[in-house]
Amino acid sequence: MASTPDRLPARYWRLWWAGAIDNVGTGALVTALPLLAVTLTIDPRLISMVAAASFVPWLLFALPAGAVVDRYSRIGLMRASQVFQAVVVAALAVLVATGVMGIASLMVGAFLLGVGQVVFGVASQSVMPEIVEGKLLARANARQYLATTIGQSFIGPPIGSLLFGLAIALPFGLDVAALVISLLLLTKLRGAPPPRGTAQPTRRAVLEGLRWLAGHRLLRTLALLLGVNTFCFQLGNVTLVLLVTQELGVTAAGYGVLLAVAAVGSILGGLLTGRLVAVFGQIPVLAVALALNAATFIALGLSPDAGTLAGLLALSGLATAIWNVVTVTLRHELVPVTLLGRVNSVYRLLGWGLIPLGALAGGMVAHEISIRAGYPIAGGLRLLALLTSLPLLVRVYRQGQRPRST
Repeated sequence: MASTPDRLPARYWRLWWAGAIDNVGTGALVTALPLLAVTLTIDPRLISMVAAASFVPWLLFALPAGAVVDRYSRIGLMRASQVFQAVVVAALAVLVATGVMGIASLMVGAFLLGVGQVVFGVASQSVMPEIVEGKLLARANARQYLATTIGQSFIGPPIGSLLFGLAIALPFGLDVAALVISLLLLTKLRGAPPPRGTAQPTRRAVLEGLRWLAGHRLLRTLALLLGVNTFCFQLGNVTLVLLVTQELGVTAAGYGVLLAVAAVGSILGGLLTGRLVAVFGQIPVLAVALALNAATFIALGLSPDAGTLAGLLALSGLATAIWNVVTVTLRHELVPVTLLGRVNSVYRLLGWGLIPLGALAGGMVAHEISIRAGYPIAGGLRLLALLTSLPLLVRVYRQGQRPRST
């Protein structure tokens, strides 16, 4: 079914529902993992290592994953990734149910899930131009981001924390069920065949993606900014579960509710981004979003209670949503389809490669200074990164290097 000028195609909505269901399970699992870690240890360094383990695969496998995504069916790779993740989550559920889960096993499980997410993440961000027309990409990406936010941050967390309170293994079972349902939806979705000329050696393919991104000033700058900001996000948030449960006295169920309340900001960001960009333009909106995130993180370290903390997290989510929707759309509009997987993988490597280091740094800061200290430090670093890159962003914008179809 082809899309009309104002309507997304049926194929897109099948992809959307597959992602929406998957994201509910992911939200439940992501909420349960730190709660499970707290039952095993309250050492912020060990908890940060669990978070870091899930992102280390981006350092190891992001670049070859991009070459694979440009060589094979992106929908097929998404399905294979979900099968792999379902097996890993089921194994974790068995370990939890039998009472033999340890902090080391949790780290291994987080690492393996991260491997699956590398393939799924690069493939899912590269498949959209196969599903919708270029003029509908911004709308499609905004709705996709809303599905991710609502599932992972609004619906999944309270369900995950509630199930965790009933039985620790239940959130893992929910995620397996969500993965299976999502997989069934994707099974009936056919993607475009790999573009011609993509069957080249992996090293050469990876270098081609690296050179393309290195030669594009705007996307290169945004990738580096993303790296700094994701490092800072983990620096502050990696011990959020300890701040909420240990210092503010919130229960496990309340932790999930707090995350859901905070997700309201991300939902609003997904809804408002298109209008904001239409009025102010992409570069100004991105700059304001970065400034807002920096200021919010500085304030997060001073939160006197759970309500204030949730409100500030919502404000941070608003800014993050705006950033994500605009930058994903920029890549879809500017990067040639035959290079999209490789460029996305390089972009994600630069943007997510520092997350493990941010998690470890956040654990050390919490251990050596205080649980709250990571937030103002991260906010200051975010502000410095913005001020450093702002002249280049302004110059690029004034020179007219705005999104254009390729």
